[in-house]
Amino acid sequence: MTVLDTTPEQRRGSVGRIFRGRSLNEIGLVAAIVVLYIALGSTAAGFLSLDNQLGMLRDAATVGIAAWGVTLVIIAGEIDISIGPAVAFSSVLAAKFATGMGLVPAILLTLVAGAAWGALAGWLRARFDVPSFIATLGVWSALGGLGLYLTDALPVVLPESGLATVLGGSVLGIPTPVIVMVVLFFVFAYVARYTAYGRSVYAVGGNAPAARMAGINLSRIRVLLFLTTGVLSAITGVLLAARLGSGNGGAASGLEFDVIAAVVIGGTALAGGRGTMLGTLLGVVFITVISNGLVLLGVDSFLQNVVRGVIIVVAVLVNVVITKRARATRES
Repeated sequence: MTVLDTTPEQRRGSVGRIFRGRSLNEIGLVAAIVVLYIALGSTAAGFLSLDNQLGMLRDAATVGIAAWGVTLVIIAGEIDISIGPAVAFSSVLAAKFATGMGLVPAILLTLVAGAAWGALAGWLRARFDVPSFIATLGVWSALGGLGLYLTDALPVVLPESGLATVLGGSVLGIPTPVIVMVVLFFVFAYVARYTAYGRSVYAVGGNAPAARMAGINLSRIRVLLFLTTGVLSAITGVLLAARLGSGNGGAASGLEFDVIAAVVIGGTALAGGRGTMLGTLLGVVFITVISNGLVLLGVDSFLQNVVRGVIIVVAVLVNVVITKRARATRES
């Protein structure tokens, strides 16, 4: 029985069940975040202080800016694990370029470079059908090595300027990276929900062969997806360099895992075809609160990685269960 064979009441009921499933994930995340705030506020000294909250917002921006692009990548049924080294290498490029030509040209060149390596990964996926995990693993390795090679594993000082101060500081008391993250959130939420490109991304993730038969250019979509994550990684790298006052080839280590964890915890299906920017935003907040709380509670840094690993595994398991239920709902 096709969708056209069902009655309007059946279609409304099916859509309502799917909507409730997505809302349930987001409501659950909100509840979890509230519980974490109550628990950490009463056990972790300084957790609720203004300085700590602003610091958490900065940390959230480091994860969130890249997470918007990775959300679309995973919705399309792909994966990008190059984020950490891409951010670190971008911070190095920004600092090195700024030393010789000023910060504005340095930022533009860094964004172009980010678009280039992102497009390269997308081209490998689209032209040669290289699995996105392998394509971005290659980018991960290459950029990580280049960042350390060009700097001898030492920080590269970012020249002082008014723009650097603004990018690394605050506007009206709000950290600049947070403003950038929020603006990009609304841009990507609009693109995902209301544009033909966004609908194409969902279609590709839901059923790539059917999307091709419907006239969607899969190669173009895939190249644009990875180009976007490359640019977002470059933006994050520039903001990180401004915040730290230097570019560092070893910075942002493991950032890709936090980004992917935030996206998956937010309800984006690893199999593709399902996910929302709001869910990813809540996932970013959840991951950031967990990380900050572990630090304030004095948990050993190695054990923090263990906790993150457990969270990722549990999130994937929950994601699989939700995906199966959603599939069963559609079939019924």
